[in-house]
Amino acid sequence: MTAFSQYMPHGMCLSWQPWLVILWAGSDLLIFISYFAIPLALLSVLRQRPDLKHRGLVGLFAGFILLCGLTHALSIVTLWIPIYPLQGYVKLATGLVSAATAIVLFRLVPTLITIPTPSELQEANQNLKREIAAHEATLAKLRQAQHNLEAEVEERTAELKRANAQLAISTREAVHRSRNLIAVVSSIARQSARSHGDAGGFIDTFIGRLNALADATSIVMKGETRTSADLGQVVRTQLEPVLMTYGDRIKVEGQPIDAGSEAAQQISLALHELATNSQKYGALSADAGAISVSWTKLAADGDDAERLVLRWDEEISEAAARSFADAGSGGFGSRLLTKIVPTVLRGSARREVEDSTLTYELILPLSALKDNVNRDGDADLAARIVDRDFGLA
Repeated sequence: MTAFSQYMPHGMCLSWQPWLVILWAGSDLLIFISYFAIPLALLSVLRQRPDLKHRGLVGLFAGFILLCGLTHALSIVTLWIPIYPLQGYVKLATGLVSAATAIVLFRLVPTLITIPTPSELQEANQNLKREIAAHEATLAKLRQAQHNLEAEVEERTAELKRANAQLAISTREAVHRSRNLIAVVSSIARQSARSHGDAGGFIDTFIGRLNALADATSIVMKGETRTSADLGQVVRTQLEPVLMTYGDRIKVEGQPIDAGSEAAQQISLALHELATNSQKYGALSADAGAISVSWTKLAADGDDAERLVLRWDEEISEAAARSFADAGSGGFGSRLLTKIVPTVLRGSARREVEDSTLTYELILPLSALKDNVNRDGDADLAARIVDRDFGLA
């Protein structure tokens, strides 16, 4: 106190008027409290946000504000105690820190003005949200494209499997047909040779029967499914030579129905034998006489499944009728018509002459018209029937 006794307290300048002393001291106290709280808040921010840039500038501001608050606190003290030298030193420190803060602040102005404003930050945030939404939409499209691609790959794989399965079936069917044709042709050749003493008759008969098989196979392979053909087309193709030659004397009619390769071959063989016999001995060997070829479906009856009835009606002379009656069923052609063809097709047949009319009727289940390449041992069925059961000793 001795060092400051030479000075007069600041309260004397205020004439110690209570209201003025309270106003002066109260204002400085409020400023001191506020200036002391602000640096604490700034230091708390710095401690909790170590990522903030320009931390030195914030520290300078905190020191500057704290010193300013301290000068106001000393102003309260000088109302009663004249510590003006100490107050002066504090003001000097406040000035130095303020100058340093100002210098640093001006040097950072170019950097500080580049800090985005809240509106710019909000706009950037909105742009970022839109970009994220666009990326999410693109990602969703990519996922959908991936899903579609996987589905398409699965579909194409399934199609490939179906195509491979169909190819395997077609391959087995081709092998089945080839083996069956070779076996049937070999057997027909042997039996035709046994039935003819001269080479010319054998060749004509054999080639005619071979052409019947070839025509039937060709019709089936030209069909839409390549496994069956319309029965009417099979019949007309086999009878085409006599149809073109004898015209209206031959009538062909029947409802549409598909026939597989084996059924087409066997029916063609039967029609070939009937047409050949007709030209040699029957209706087509004379100037008069007609032939009717027809087929129809019979509905299931009891234990019998649906059946197909193929009928050949031919007007013949009395002499031809006697020839057929005398010939009986001893020849290979007769056995082919009444035994081989119906047996191969799992059906039955009859050929009879009554009142100058020759009738041939072939009855077989509709299932026999469909190819079944999975039947074991079926490839050489016709050959075994021809050679073992109906061969000529």
